[in-house]
Amino acid sequence: QVQLVESGGGLVQAGGSLRLSCAASGRTFSSYAMGWFRQAPGKEREFVAAISGSGGNTYYSDSLKGRFTISRDNAKNTVYVHMNSLRPEDTAVYFCVADFEYSDLIGGIYDYWGQGTQVTVSS
Repeated sequence: QVQLVESGGGLVQAGGSLRLSCAASGRTFSSYAMGWFRQAPGKEREFVAAISGSGGNTYYSDSLKGRFTISRDNAKNTVYVHMNSLRPEDTAVYFCVADFEYSDLIGGIYDYWGQGTQVTVSS
């Protein structure tokens, strides 16, 4: 069982930056691919980024590539997403997710997810 707790959300002006963190429980963190999804009100869940267990592979939504960077620290059981040049359309609840299978996670199939953290970007 893996528990995920996100933090770092908040209100930021357009053009600003935020770093979201996701702390995971358990002793096998490096075995899991990790990722971020987001969901805005009235919209479907959207893939943001994924990172393999070792951190050697990353994958991004085409629309976010270049502005968002995912990373992980396996010694701290934590995954991050750095978000730059934020836009009002980035406003959403951001969820951290985990799964053994990197490709499944990218495809929206995952075993574990957190409660989410709200990111609001004002214009």
